Amino acid sequence: MSMIVAGAVLLSLLAASPAPGQRAAAPATPATPGLTITSTAFDDGGIIPNQYTQDATGTPISPPLKWTHVPPGTVSFAVIIDDVNTALRKTPAEVLHWLIFNIPGSARALPPDVPHSPHLPDGAIQAINSHGSVGFVGPGAPAAGPYHHYVFQIYALDTKLSLGPDATREDVLKAMEGHVLGKGAMVGRFHR
Repeated sequence: MSMIVAGAVLLSLLAASPAPGQRAAAPATPATPGLTITSTAFDDGGIIPNQYTQDATGTPISPPLKWTHVPPGTVSFAVIIDDVNTALRKTPAEVLHWLIFNIPGSARALPPDVPHSPHLPDGAIQAINSHGSVGFVGPGAPAAGPYHHYVFQIYALDTKLSLGPDATREDVLKAMEGHVLGKGAMVGRFHR
């Protein structure tokens, strides 16, 4: 090894070493993924199957949802589903497909076909959707236009919300202010 190369290696080692009396810096830890929501019914960005839409034979059912990478200290979850394409022309309350909150912090999934009841046995509360009913309402974008994008959002909260089934989307968003520990989202596409 030449003297110049050996000197350069020695200088780089000395520069990387802590000064006497100082501790070495901890190695950088890899970033942990944020709250993630998925469904076994369709992939993020994929087509929502008919059984979860207004093309269903009978009443559409809510799709199965699961989430991972839950932040520490999570007390409850809220799930909001809306159609962002229609939101460009209408107010957010008019495009709300599902609003469910106070899902227990220990939960990691919602099963398919959640009952259309304001109060669920685990303490979760479902509010009125854009069709004026409680619970999930399936996507129904008309066939004449492009696919609509339905955004499935989950919020991890450090509290339970002091709201009832008459809460609007705006009420829930306001009550969540300062309490959101993490947020995840996925998109499903649909048109008739």
